[in-house]
Order: sequence, then C-alpha cells, then structure tokens
Amino acid sequence: MSVNSVNTQAKTIAQLRRAGYQVLPVREELRKNLMAKIRAEEPVFPGIVGFEDTVIPQLENALLAGQDVILLGERGQAKSRLIRSLTTLLDEFVPRIAGCEINDNPYNPVCRPCRDLVAAQGDRTEIEWISREERYSEKLATPDISIADLIGEIDPIKVAEGRHLSSELVIHYGLVPRTNRGIFSINELPDLAERIQVGLFNLMEERDVQIKGYRIRLPLDVFVVATANPEDYTNRGRIVTPLKDRYGAQIRTHYPRTIEEEMVIMDQERVKFHDESNVVAPGYMKEIIAEITNQARHSNEINQRSGVSVRVSIANFETLLSNAVRRAIRHGDQWACPRISDLPYIVASLAGKIELETFEEGREGKLVEELTKRAVLRVFGQHLELGKLEAVMAFFEAGGAAETGTERRASEYPGLLRVVDGLGAAVRLLAPDETRPEVLASAVEFVLEGLHLNRRVNCERTPVGYKYQK
Repeated sequence: MSVNSVNTQAKTIAQLRRAGYQVLPVREELRKNLMAKIRAEEPVFPGIVGFEDTVIPQLENALLAGQDVILLGERGQAKSRLIRSLTTLLDEFVPRIAGCEINDNPYNPVCRPCRDLVAAQGDRTEIEWISREERYSEKLATPDISIADLIGEIDPIKVAEGRHLSSELVIHYGLVPRTNRGIFSINELPDLAERIQVGLFNLMEERDVQIKGYRIRLPLDVFVVATANPEDYTNRGRIVTPLKDRYGAQIRTHYPRTIEEEMVIMDQERVKFHDESNVVAPGYMKEIIAEITNQARHSNEINQRSGVSVRVSIANFETLLSNAVRRAIRHGDQWACPRISDLPYIVASLAGKIELETFEEGREGKLVEELTKRAVLRVFGQHLELGKLEAVMAFFEAGGAAETGTERRASEYPGLLRVVDGLGAAVRLLAPDETRPEVLASAVEFVLEGLHLNRRVNCERTPVGYKYQK
C-alpha cells in the first residue's frame, strides 16, 4: 500500500502526518498515476477513439515529462474531452486546509489566510478532502476575458471592511488560483486578448501570479493545458509568440481516420433513451452516415479550415434513428429501422454544422443530397456486386417498377421481394437470416438506390416517395 492510499478519515494536519501522507506536486501526481495505468495495461483515456497510435502516445510523453500541453485541431476532434479525461489521472481525493479558496497544501500553505491559520493552530489545523473533479477548471477564451477573471482582483467590499489595500486579504482570487494543485484548461487560446496572454507568462514559466500590480507572490501548482485551431495558432497576429514557447508539448489532433472509428464514436456518443430497445440500425446505414461526413471532409465546397466535426456524424445518426422511430410510432411497427428514404431529413442536423466556401441560397440542401448520393454509392459498392444483381436489373429491363418511401409501411416491402425477381437474393446478401419487415424494408431501399446510383435503374420522385423503373 502506498503512503497516499490512506482513506479520508484524517481531519487535521496532525492526523495526516501520522498517516504518513505525502503531498505530491500535481505533475508528479499525474505522472505517478499514468505510470501505474501503463504498468497495469489499463486504458489511460477510456472512450477516446482513434488516437491510440497518434495523439495519446504524444500526450503520455508530455505527462511523463511534466510539460504543459496545447492541443491543436479543428472543431469536433475530441480535444476538450481528452483534456477533461486527464482528471482520471489525479488522485481520487487529496487534502487541503479546510475552507481554503485555493486548495492549499496542508504542509505548505501559500495564501495569507492559511499561513496565518497554520501559524496560530499548528498541526491542529483542520483539513478537508476534495475530489479530483473539484481540481479541474475550464475556461472558453473570449475577447472580453479579463485578468481579474483568470488571476484575481482587489475586492472593494473587503477594502470597505477596513482591510489595507495592499494586503493579501483583500484579494478575490480568479479561476487559475482556485485551480491550485489541479488542472487548468483554456479552450481556443488565440481568442484571448494579447494583454491576457501576457498575463499567463508568469504562471507557466515562474509558476506564480501577480495581482493588480502588487508584489503578492502565489507559487501556484497548476498543470496548464490549452486548445486552439491550427490556423489561428500559427497566425502570428492571434497568438503572442512568447506564450507559444511556454508550452512544452504541441500535439496535433485529427478526425477519425477510418469509417469504422467514426461509427464507433457515433454509437458511443449519440443520445440514448431507456425505451429504444426496439431500435435497430443496419451496419450499412451506419456506414452511410459515417461516409457522408467523410465525403464532407473532402469536399471543396466546404470550408475545411473550420473542419467538419465528428458531431456531424453523431447528430445525423440521431436524426436518422429518430425519423425511423417516428414512422414506427405512426404505423404501429414493432421495430424502428432507418431506411435510405430517411436520409433527406439529415439536412436539419448537417447544414448548421458546415461552412460553405461560397454562399448560395438553398445550397446546403443540394450539397447534402450530393454528399448522400456519393456516400450511398460508395457503401453499396463495398457490400454488393452488380454482377450478382442481374436478375433484379432484368426485372426492370422488362418494364417492372417498384415504389418506396419514408412513410410507406414496412409490411408492404416483403411483397416486393416476391414481385421483383432476384431482390430477395440480394437482400439475403445483406441480412441472411432477417425476417423482420422493418429491416427488410431498409435492405430493399438500399439495393434499389444502389442500382439507381450505378445508373442501372431510373428513379422518379413521387408525391409519396420514389418510383424505380427503367
């Protein structure tokens, strides 16, 4: 048992000493717990997908080196989530002097009130235990942030109560001192005004802060981590160069590099409800949603500097499933299963998350349609071969037709399997043992739309859906 594996029964500094507790600097604490996880072969950052061989090893190196970190990446690359998961590397509970605003080390307090308290009471000074979550704070950088917000300010009320203006006792601490012995994160660092960036110099280099020009030294123990968009961070007009030099590690994040990783994130992060046990999503429909995002990330019509967030995939998947649920409720279906004809509804969840290079009224809807067609075509080619669908194509060549639509009842689709030659065999390639009409309806629409996009069958939009014919 390590000296710091004691329980939280100690209530005074004396009891803490008798327990043999050691207070570690936050960097040593992070390093110790990281090393323990690596030795135990435990996931260091559970829930982070796609960074196992790229970002995470670099972040582990920075933590082992005790370096402050900045994560560079476009929006929706799990930067904030990765930073917040750093708290799992903090001890579950640590002691501080009871009531201290800046989490003072019981053995070595730095703020004036705690120094006076320990001087008066010695080892009888009471302590309290704080959780790892209380030792993390986060601030989104905006141009209106002040030094008072981050570092501190003279409290006029305390001055009015009779305290001297130059006394430490009149200070109202900002967010950074209140995160002493913890992790402080600032998102979108370049959005900070230059004078505020300058105010972070001492914190990161000298490990202290100065408040309102008074020579009040607070040797804080803070692990500083930040995020930024690469374009803003490399623009000399948005970031003060000496501040860049303070970060020991600059780590580049990225979007999921495979469709499989994107799908795992979609499943993991989407909103889940307790009553959705009757919702089923075929693998090819998930692939289409992930592929739409992938196509968007390679589209020259979309501003790639701002990025196409993973939240696009998550929101699109949620929208697709919700439309299937809505249809199942209306028709009294037992299962809710998304179809190709549900895809037009994702324009509501996608359009607001992308930035077009040029503005054109109504262009978002057209672009979503184009991205969807390319995605369906690509996924279709990975699941089915046209050579195995000759019987289906022959049916349409002979003048046959088939109608589908988002509001058509699932019970109507099994009939198409009997009418359209070869369609049943094609569906079995996608779902070999499937008998649920809702899932069969999804497979039927996937086959027919794939043939259409491969220019083997024509598709006409009707008031109630789609009509496939030669």
